[in-house]
Amino acid sequence: MKHYHKLATGLLLLAAGWMIQAADKVDSKNLATGQAAFADARTFKPGQFHKLTPADLPKPFATTSVANFPKVVARPSGAMPQAPAGFKVDLYVSNLNSPREIRTAPNGDFFVAESNDGDIKVFRGLDKPQQTSIFATGLRRPYGIAFYPPGDNPQWVYVGNTDSLVRFPYKNGDLKASGAPEKLVSDLPGGGNHWTRPIAFSNDGKRLFIAVGSASNIDNPDTHNSEFHRATILEYTPEGKFVKVFASGIRNAGGGIGVNPETGELWCSVNERDALGDNLVPDYVSSVKEGGFYGWPFYYMGGNPDPRLEGAHPELKSKVIVPDVLITPHSASLGLTFYTGSQFPQEYRGDLFVAEHGSWNRSTRSGSEVIRIPLEKGRSSGVYEDFLTGFLTPDGQVWGRPVSVAVAKDGSLFVTDDAANSIWRVSYAGK
Repeated sequence: MKHYHKLATGLLLLAAGWMIQAADKVDSKNLATGQAAFADARTFKPGQFHKLTPADLPKPFATTSVANFPKVVARPSGAMPQAPAGFKVDLYVSNLNSPREIRTAPNGDFFVAESNDGDIKVFRGLDKPQQTSIFATGLRRPYGIAFYPPGDNPQWVYVGNTDSLVRFPYKNGDLKASGAPEKLVSDLPGGGNHWTRPIAFSNDGKRLFIAVGSASNIDNPDTHNSEFHRATILEYTPEGKFVKVFASGIRNAGGGIGVNPETGELWCSVNERDALGDNLVPDYVSSVKEGGFYGWPFYYMGGNPDPRLEGAHPELKSKVIVPDVLITPHSASLGLTFYTGSQFPQEYRGDLFVAEHGSWNRSTRSGSEVIRIPLEKGRSSGVYEDFLTGFLTPDGQVWGRPVSVAVAKDGSLFVTDDAANSIWRVSYAGK
């Protein structure tokens, strides 16, 4: 009996410790919930927290769907992204052409997709680029970048084109590809909306994941062949052999996928559907269950039917998975990275950073920031924090649109911005 009481006490203390650790990551005094969590980007400040749940969602068409495309303006003189106290933001490089995904090579170089130019560029140096090189060119809207095999000595750089997967021979320190691209997959779905193809390997290197967004907003795949193998995450072997649809009903994870280095779980960052109103449907960031169905186009955030396809596939209603973290609708959630560095304070270790590009279908702005999602042992409580803000003018015009994030070898965070055509560096400067 004494042994039982000791065990029970130990479990209670362990649980209490976990709750204290979780509480340390979230400032409850600055946590917005319910309707207050539907944020206006003009009010974003570093250190604000949000938590949305399916119970907070309005009914479809509660507000009129609006076309409020961002007007991109030049960065005002002196304007800089804003980070929480203790962090420092520097302009790493500018005058790029629509920099998109950024990935850190094992040797510390930064690989960046300039999709409009069909290039993969390499930047070497932490404070400023000491060397810049075009690693590969002539690609077809490249976006996803991954090094293979995982670890310190990759032999290949994989690139997700809009309609294919290719790889280049690589050894640490290469600034230019040493050989022609080898095409591994030539039939990725192309055309329509959502052209980006992010890629990620499992931690053991045996599985390759490719996200393919839908071709449309709400087309029924039953009657639109253009949606075949879209709104999915597909699984391949590293040699490019198709294995299966890993998960489905994910409207557009084309902004970013990644594997948690601690748990091995695949995560995705998703742009949900448009034209149901200002506060529908939330974008989301979530772990991805193998074989899981996330609703698109028939349902959203669980068994909520999309009225434009109501009555279709009632057998799927109970199978829809609710994502881990709901983001203010129309934020256009894009690239993500797990914080594996040691420069930031301890409470940031293992957390997710996600770029929110900003979209067009909301009367007040959302997105145009980088958020942080606190994780404890790889799990989220549904809370996210405004981490890097200040990309809008006071009247709501947009001068910066974060696309992708990567952790440098020194633990600083790098952010691509395809409105300012720049890369930002966020470092920790002190208490």
